[in-house]
Amino acid sequence: MKFLIASDIHGSAAGCRRLLEAYEREGAQRLVLLGDILYHGPRNDLPGEYAPKEVIRMLNEKKDEIYAVRGNCEAEVDQMVLEFPVLADYMILLEQGHAVYATHGHVYNRDHLPPMKRGDVLLQGHTHIFGAETEGDILILNDGSVSLPKQGNPATYMTLEDGVFRIMDFEGNCLRMVNI
Repeated sequence: MKFLIASDIHGSAAGCRRLLEAYEREGAQRLVLLGDILYHGPRNDLPGEYAPKEVIRMLNEKKDEIYAVRGNCEAEVDQMVLEFPVLADYMILLEQGHAVYATHGHVYNRDHLPPMKRGDVLLQGHTHIFGAETEGDILILNDGSVSLPKQGNPATYMTLEDGVFRIMDFEGNCLRMVNI
């Protein structure tokens, strides 16, 4: 199964539209959202084409294909309008015999790892900066941000297929590739 992984849409209809176009182009079967879907948050500027109601409509149309976790900007009211679960702090995906611990990153992150075994993967967003690194025997991946990338990075998403993670920009360039 191919997953497309993204975070930090922050209510940007333009970013969500590009994300769903990439999802179709990539031929993924599931869209994994790592939080901060609708609200821009008090520390962020408004993203381009800020239109949370439009994001709600676009994502609800894909509700049967979305797995999502709660970001630091999600609230109970978001669950009232989104037709797929968004309030779990984490989810576990299994890939090639490894646990992939998917979370937003504001609770569990490089500095505060969840219980993990050698060879497991921590998958997060939150910082708006894409990256891949190891901490001991744990792989830590960050998909970046769909709408509000930081530190001069482009807007990015990630794919996972057959044990290979690829961090992609929306022009189709592979910025990083990591095998489990």
